[in-house]
Amino acid sequence: MTEIATRVYNHKWKIDPIVRSLIDTDFYKLLMCQSVFRNHPDTQVTFSLINRTTSIRLADLIDEGELREQLDHVRSLSLSRGESTFLRGNTFYGKRQMFRPDFMEWFENLRLPPYHLEVRDGQYELTFEGPWPEVMLWEIPALAILMELRSRAVLNGMGRFELQVLYARAMTRVWEKIERLRGLEELRLADFGTRRRHSFLWQDWCVQALMEGLGERFIGTSNCLIAKRREVEAIGTNAHELPMVYAALAEDDAQLAQAPYRVLADWHEEHEGNLRIILPDTFGTKNFLENAPDWLAGWTGIRVDSGDPAEGAEIAIDWWKSRGEDPRNKLIIFSDGLDVTKIEELYHQFAGRVRLSFGWGTLLTNDFRGLVPGDRLAPFSLVCKAVAAEGRPTVKLSDNPEKAMGPAAEVERYKRVFGVGAQKRIAVEV
Repeated sequence: MTEIATRVYNHKWKIDPIVRSLIDTDFYKLLMCQSVFRNHPDTQVTFSLINRTTSIRLADLIDEGELREQLDHVRSLSLSRGESTFLRGNTFYGKRQMFRPDFMEWFENLRLPPYHLEVRDGQYELTFEGPWPEVMLWEIPALAILMELRSRAVLNGMGRFELQVLYARAMTRVWEKIERLRGLEELRLADFGTRRRHSFLWQDWCVQALMEGLGERFIGTSNCLIAKRREVEAIGTNAHELPMVYAALAEDDAQLAQAPYRVLADWHEEHEGNLRIILPDTFGTKNFLENAPDWLAGWTGIRVDSGDPAEGAEIAIDWWKSRGEDPRNKLIIFSDGLDVTKIEELYHQFAGRVRLSFGWGTLLTNDFRGLVPGDRLAPFSLVCKAVAAEGRPTVKLSDNPEKAMGPAAEVERYKRVFGVGAQKRIAVEV
């Protein structure tokens, strides 16, 4: 097992580029990329970094030259033969050849497109513009780089023993959480922690700890590279990016109202089984489900990713019942800001009523809260989102207005079209 503290102390060896591979990314990104490659290969999209925790001035912490070095390294990466073989030949979600030959040929020849970087008021403005299938693959590496450079900036002044003690405490914290989760006999839990991890080495350690500590109750990781190395399942379906861009491309309000369902109609053509998971909250869960076509009720499950998770699950259960479906046969995936206490609460509230799964993210792979003076390693909320498509702004409403994004006038238009009224504000920590 990697001696993490020693590797951190010796980062000057340059043996640890932050992003090691184009498949050091979330599995859902590759699934969505194939769908976009098929349906919208020439759509021009802009992605942008958004630091929701403005009190953390990243440009004051992270050297611009080092940031550019890491970003440039990602642009030099291409799929290795082994990585290509893994994607072409492995079984994902019970399906052989998940990735089509035309997509794989394109991916094998891909180099990520240029980036644009500026500093403004203590923050980095990092944007990516170009064809949607290319620029979308910048999201996860960009976030991982910024998060780990921030970690390295804090750790840089620590001595060898100080680092050993820090990681010993962090490891103890993770293991104590795992011991609590062992009490949940029917638990199904996956690592969703790539995008805001402390570091690649730390995420890899957390996955190995889950493998040993939870056994079959640990069902896999969203990180494709770690899934390949540790021989566990790669986990993921789809994300808000798809409906956000489809909606931005709508020509009028009528097309806008149908955009979220067009996304899933395209997805329905490609995938079945456990990949048919609805993510309903992009423009408000309640309205989405009330107006959903009947065929969506036959899908496998729903992912709850914003708002009050228990309330979101109850809405899903009521919807399935209203469509003649038995919720006990349906899957709910909780994935929003989870930690062990919330996982326990949701498990006890919904076990037996639905099939349950949990995507444990930032507070698995980056819970260093209170472990250094000034809490300088506490996780924070950093995202990289599609902000425009063909020159039109994107919008996300969410079930929590604290996560909403887009120009004010467009946000109000979307609220009107999607019938979103007053919403409960929930603080976004990660």
